[in-house]
Amino acid sequence: MQKIKKDDTVKIIAGKDKDKTGKVLSVDVKNHKVKVEGCNMVTKHTKPSAQNQQGGIIHEEAPLDISNVMLVVDGKTTRVGFGEKDGKKVRIAKATGKAID
Repeated sequence: MQKIKKDDTVKIIAGKDKDKTGKVLSVDVKNHKVKVEGCNMVTKHTKPSAQNQQGGIIHEEAPLDISNVMLVVDGKTTRVGFGEKDGKKVRIAKATGKAID
């Protein structure tokens, strides 16, 4: 089970987009990377293809290291722990002690 999942709201705690918040678009568990909506934007030059007939310059999110983001629960950043609720393993917000999911 991972501490940060897709569609979680996170705050960036390091790097050029420090203190921005956004929704997690994807998580790469193997490489410990996350993509956050509207953060760490990069410019890519693309050739025309079947999906993108026009080609040209596009702006998209680049992956961030997962250690540079913190989960936001009830408007407050928190570390994530694990506990058991109704016989299931759940994520727990360390700041409040509440179950996240």
